[in-house]
Amino acid sequence: MNIDRFVEAAKPLGLLGIKVNRGEELIAQWRLEGECRRNIYSATKSFTSCAVGFALQEGLLTLEERIVDVFPKELPEKIDGNLEKAQVRDLLTMCLGQAEGSLMGEQRPLYEEEDWVKLSLRIPFVYEPGTHFVYNNVGPYLAGILVQRRAGCDLVSYLTPRLFSHLGIRRPTWESDPLGNSFGAGGLFLTLTELHRFGLFCLFEGKWEGKQLLSAEWIRESSRQQQDAPYGYLFWRGDYNSYRADGKYCQLSIVMPDKHAVVTTVAECRNGDAMMDAIYRHICAVL
Repeated sequence: MNIDRFVEAAKPLGLLGIKVNRGEELIAQWRLEGECRRNIYSATKSFTSCAVGFALQEGLLTLEERIVDVFPKELPEKIDGNLEKAQVRDLLTMCLGQAEGSLMGEQRPLYEEEDWVKLSLRIPFVYEPGTHFVYNNVGPYLAGILVQRRAGCDLVSYLTPRLFSHLGIRRPTWESDPLGNSFGAGGLFLTLTELHRFGLFCLFEGKWEGKQLLSAEWIRESSRQQQDAPYGYLFWRGDYNSYRADGKYCQLSIVMPDKHAVVTTVAECRNGDAMMDAIYRHICAVL
């Protein structure tokens, strides 16, 4: 596959590397620099989605558990009705019920409260869970905390034997909160190839090298649109019936089941719409 037109369009936008697979075959790649681990920002959320899937598969949690039952020690003194209705499922859809995003990158260094679970649950639940899409780091953060508490280890330790080691990802760095918990909403550091392997793992519906690691049903459920917005369980939906792990500055792994293909980029791009347009026009349209 010739990707020269894409590189010509995307390089000025800050593209650092791209890999394209059709099934197991690598059909195109380009890199501006050697591979190094970079912050994949919110593409991390899709790994947290898989961590929830593994925990569900192992009977450590259910999506129907209420948040007030999951985090009883960190609840505010006054619990409103919307918080009482919130379930684990609502942590994954960006429809938690809070009115604006919290625990965002520019906010985290400024918090005086070190217990971010308490901080998160004190933020008002303005809407009934499941009714309003608001991009918010609170949901995936709390989902990651729940997995860690039920599993008794951090997310890196939890995912290493279940996912990372199979994909050849050797103990990556992952941002933590002030109390040392993995931050499930962001801060995972991976190379282009490592992120691309994750996309392939999703394309193959949880199977790797002939072994079903994660339920195919979970991959299908987490990648389909869950509410009114184009969002699944911590995966974005897109054109060509695609879904993707999507991080700031265009750290992307785009899965296209209909084309049996994966496109992964790492970049330092401040114009994400232009980058996505270039990917759709010059890569996806011709696959």
